[in-house]
Amino acid sequence: MSNYPTYKLGQICETTSGGTPNRKNDAYYGGYIPWVKSGELGKGTIYDTEEKITEEAVKESSAKIFPKGTLLIALYGATIGKLGFLGVPAATNQAVCGIFENEKIDLQFLSYYLFHKRNDLIAQGTGGAQPNISQTILKNLSIPLPPLATQHQIVSRIETLFAELDKAEERLRTAQQQLKTYKQAVLNHWLNNDEGKWETVKLGEVLQKIEAGKSFRCNEKVPALHEKGIVKISAVTWGEFMEDECKTIINEELYNPKYRIHKGDLLMSRANTIQLVGNCVLVKEEPRRDILLSDKVLRLVLCDEIDSNYILYSLKTSNCRNQIQIMSTGNQDSMRNIGQDRIKKIEIPLPPLSEQQRIVEEIESRLSQASKSSACIEEALQQTEALRQSILKKAFSGELVVSTSSTTTKGG
Repeated sequence: MSNYPTYKLGQICETTSGGTPNRKNDAYYGGYIPWVKSGELGKGTIYDTEEKITEEAVKESSAKIFPKGTLLIALYGATIGKLGFLGVPAATNQAVCGIFENEKIDLQFLSYYLFHKRNDLIAQGTGGAQPNISQTILKNLSIPLPPLATQHQIVSRIETLFAELDKAEERLRTAQQQLKTYKQAVLNHWLNNDEGKWETVKLGEVLQKIEAGKSFRCNEKVPALHEKGIVKISAVTWGEFMEDECKTIINEELYNPKYRIHKGDLLMSRANTIQLVGNCVLVKEEPRRDILLSDKVLRLVLCDEIDSNYILYSLKTSNCRNQIQIMSTGNQDSMRNIGQDRIKKIEIPLPPLSEQQRIVEEIESRLSQASKSSACIEEALQQTEALRQSILKKAFSGELVVSTSSTTTKGG
């Protein structure tokens, strides 16, 4: 329990939310007044915004200009509880609440406390999958309130400790990126054909066929085990088959079992962004659900005497990724597509089956070690987040107060 007296946030701070000028009135948008939306929170101090509104919009709508230094918190949706400070005067939409400076509380102190209590606020939210919190909930939040000088001291101590964690996180993320680079280097090394020791073939020469699914009327609900589902491209985007990335088929009369996905299938997304178009995965387990191919996810059916893992890893090399990106069509900045005829033209080196299998063993041995290291890094990153909450818990219970005659923390 806090060693400090507690007050309701509404007792010590003035708060108000913003508003959205009528979208149908062009005179309200394109002005010079920054207009903050909730998605722009969580990134530190805000100096500029995606959209700007006019003075007329402020005069004729519920939008209002908040002063520089205002603490902002998101009230709605996926960004609920995200925080930010205004580095310039700005307006906000109704999903953002402004908390104003006063002589009772250091807003940086308050922002750390709100960050600490974010999960509690979300738990009090109302609504569906994306809960909302009201200003009433916010104003009723109990805040420990030490003297202002102590608040400054606590903020300074938190920032010092957080800076140390930031450095640790930066090192971990650098190591994480180095592992990604290493994994790609492993593929490029074991599947290169610089000396021409293997025959180079077109992918179509080792395929029996390419199967495409159908476009069904669906909703976004993940199918229950007894429902028919259709796979989304996100299921084959991130290196492994993600079974839960599928939609429920509305019209089951069109269902055709020949499109069902099975263990051992080699799948490719024919549509995605320029970086991800043509991504492939191998389905390692029989899906628990009855999931069908979509028109945007293809099944590559290989000829006999071809190792599917060898083809999978080949298609992930820089050489094949470059070919796929060059062959794909569409807008450079949005969705790209690669057709079946072009997929068949992708060139890969093809050693004998025994050599394919040996190469796969070498690759998987190295990738397995890299994956273990990645798991350790991810665990360490989660621990740093837990440490942040531990620091905040101590801060707001009085355990980080530094006495004027000592540089050690209270209780430590």
